[in-house]
This record gives sequence, structure tokens and C-alpha cells, in this order.
Amino acid sequence: MGVLVGRKAPDFTAAAVLGNGEIVEDYNFAEATKGKPTVVFFYPLDFTFVCPSELIAFDHRLEEFKKRGVEVVGVSIDSHFTHNAWRNTAINDGGIGQVGYTLVADVKHEICQAFDVEHPEAGVAFRGSFLIDKDGTVRHQVVNDLPLGRNVDEMIRMVDALQFHEEHGEVCPAGWNQGDKGMDASPEGVAKYLSEEGDKL
Repeated sequence: MGVLVGRKAPDFTAAAVLGNGEIVEDYNFAEATKGKPTVVFFYPLDFTFVCPSELIAFDHRLEEFKKRGVEVVGVSIDSHFTHNAWRNTAINDGGIGQVGYTLVADVKHEICQAFDVEHPEAGVAFRGSFLIDKDGTVRHQVVNDLPLGRNVDEMIRMVDALQFHEEHGEVCPAGWNQGDKGMDASPEGVAKYLSEEGDKL
């Protein structure tokens, strides 16, 4: 499938560790995120190297996502038991601590395959990140190779851009940040924006 932008996000049911530490056997993605914008991010494995930095970065920004009404869901091919053990390992010992969002166990690899982020040789997920709107449609995706950690602040910027567009109907030009001007999606709108903001691009 490759590019999921513009399509409904794949649904799934799997075991998971919730943000409050509860372990569930039947976390259903569509049900848990119904009516909410959601960030789903995939990572290769628990107890590895780049991965804890990313999961901690998401946790450090979790309040920013919550302020925007956004659910955050992490997925890897590890079991929910391994997720739980990693959450219960201190950051100074290579763990991630009590992260406040759901970690899903994709032990059958069905979820990473549905989102088309499975590494063809390594059998783990690439660092795929997906922004899904409140209607369940993928609006943004980015996929990093295994050695390249993602930018969580960029995902927050994309959340802001989507919410600005939904609220105002304007589009967000290159490098748009919260508080910047949007652009009317018309020849006149482009000309007006470029005449006022073009030097800043």
C-alpha cells in the first residue's frame, strides 16, 4: 500500500499496555481513538538504542499532545510483557519509565504490515509515524530508516497545521508554525501570501 495519506487508517485489535500501566489483551484501535486525532508511531524493538530516546521524547511532550486532544499510540513487535518490563525499567538503566501512552504488542507483525512499515530483511518496523484525524483518515506520515531517530516536535507542528486547516479552512505553507499566517488556496491567496511573507521562506 505504501502511502496511507488520504486513506482510512488500518484498524487492529491486539494486546497492549495502557498509559496507566494496565495490561489488556484486546485493545481495539478504532474504539480507543474514536473521534480523536491520533498519532501512531512504530519503532523496531524494546530495550534497544535509538528507540528509548524516541519513546521518552514522546512522553516528555505528551501534555502538548493532550492539550491538542491528540491520542498517542506506540507499536512494536514486542509482547505486552516486554513493553511492561521496559516501562518498569528506570531511564538511567536503559528503560523508558512509566510513559503515559499506550504501547501495542504487534507480535504477529500484522499491524506493521497493514501500515506497510515492516523492514524487508530485519523483520521489525521502520520508524513510521502517522497522524490520523478525528474521522480516522491518515493526514500525514513519515518513515525513517532504523538508524535515524524521528523529530517529535515536527509531529506536534503537523498536528497544529492540521487543526489550523480544520478550523480556518486555509492551507499551511512551507515551515508554517502555530501563530503564523495561513494561505487561502487560490491564485489570489498565493499571491497575497507571497507578497507579504515570501522573504521569510
